[in-house]
Amino acid sequence: MSKNITELDLSTLVEKIGKKEISAEKVTAEFKSQIEKLNTRINAFITVSDDCLSQAKEIDRRLANGEKVGRLAGAPIAIKDMFCTKGLRTTAASKMLRNFVPTYSATVVERLRAEGAIVMGKTNQDEFAMGSSNETSHFGACRNPWNFDYVPGGSSGGSAAAVSARMSCAAVGTDTGGSIRQPANFCHLVGVKPTYGRVSRYGIVAFASSLDQAGPMTRTVRDAALILEVISGHDEKDTTSATKDVPKWSENLSAQLRGMKIGMPVEYFNHGIADDVRATVMRAADILKAQGAELVELSLPLTKFAVPIYYLIATCEASSNLARYDGVRYGHRADFSKQAAADLEEFYSRNRGEGFGSEVKRRIVLGTYALSSGYYDAYYKKACQVRRLLRQDFIEAFKKCDVILSPASPTPAFKIGERIDNPLEMYLNDIYTTSANLAGIPGMSVPAGFSHNKLPIGVQFLAAHFEEQKMLNAAFAIEQNLKLTAEVPYAIQ
Repeated sequence: MSKNITELDLSTLVEKIGKKEISAEKVTAEFKSQIEKLNTRINAFITVSDDCLSQAKEIDRRLANGEKVGRLAGAPIAIKDMFCTKGLRTTAASKMLRNFVPTYSATVVERLRAEGAIVMGKTNQDEFAMGSSNETSHFGACRNPWNFDYVPGGSSGGSAAAVSARMSCAAVGTDTGGSIRQPANFCHLVGVKPTYGRVSRYGIVAFASSLDQAGPMTRTVRDAALILEVISGHDEKDTTSATKDVPKWSENLSAQLRGMKIGMPVEYFNHGIADDVRATVMRAADILKAQGAELVELSLPLTKFAVPIYYLIATCEASSNLARYDGVRYGHRADFSKQAAADLEEFYSRNRGEGFGSEVKRRIVLGTYALSSGYYDAYYKKACQVRRLLRQDFIEAFKKCDVILSPASPTPAFKIGERIDNPLEMYLNDIYTTSANLAGIPGMSVPAGFSHNKLPIGVQFLAAHFEEQKMLNAAFAIEQNLKLTAEVPYAIQ
């Protein structure tokens, strides 16, 4: 019985709870049991909610009284530790915020709760979302449920691992340069980064404000579309949130792609891509063609600049956003009881030096340097200009196609420790994902196969601004044809 419950996808669970075939309390208890059994090995959760069962009991009470419940009533969902959660510790996986308990919740969290979702806890991540492997967390590395020796991806690695290991039926993460799509790719999940502005950023710990977007991580495309409907929409607390209406993506999914044009950029299939990944993408292209889609060759010549542009803009914005963590109003404060600070500079230096990890420090230094007098025009301004050209490249590309198909990552998951000491190699892992954030377009990863050593491989779809339905439909066609959603991680069988 326990296995059956945790193996059910979100939509099925919500339906069964709504029909009173199973109680929300029972469902939550089963997922909580899975957390207790596996989290010490996987390290997916930093903080587990103390009141998840009471949340579930409230859903059952409302159902018993015939009261209206939401579209996610009783669904156990994990929240990345970048989202503020009222009364529940929010750390951003950093020593700087290890004891921070917010007095309010992020808009995304409020919307999930309003629809009856059960918050299971806060998931592990790279510190302040800075990383591609979930190894920079102050609370230790998270492990991939498909093989504990491998990374789950980053920065939303804990969210991906939690869903993949059946510790929650879905999760929300943040994507600044691929941090939803890449871990979804590594952990055999669907991960969606919507158009910039689709989802409110209010209450999300800021990394790079012009790039950050929240989105769902699920086992099926339909579940991802449903959660996206819940969390999307204009928010008066976030002036960058779009005022566009939210479509019913989950109700309009279709695997019939006749007339759809699928773009395949030549630059995305050059050297550097693993053979297993290339073969998986080509097989996905054949499936799309069989469903009536037309394959179109494209060129995105500025792709080669995406990673350097991203790491200039992201580090500059991080340098600005993280300046607030000084140990004065909140955040880590060094122990000055034995040796007082000589001056204000030393006070800040010790607080920040102890509070931030090495990768965060690296990015703050890079960003501060690029923004400094004499270098601003040469680095940050130039990056913003090329970013505008990259965005225009995509606008032109989508005049020739409806969605773009590409790898989500050059390789499947890599081993823990394999790249952590080589920042450049780690950064190049984001080559296929950063462009979407720079251009503000939606992107998603969907499971499409496995490597020769049985690690998950996904494919990525990109669409024009606010055209999420097209990429969801393309991903749905892959899902319906390959039927891989029932696959269970070998490490937890």
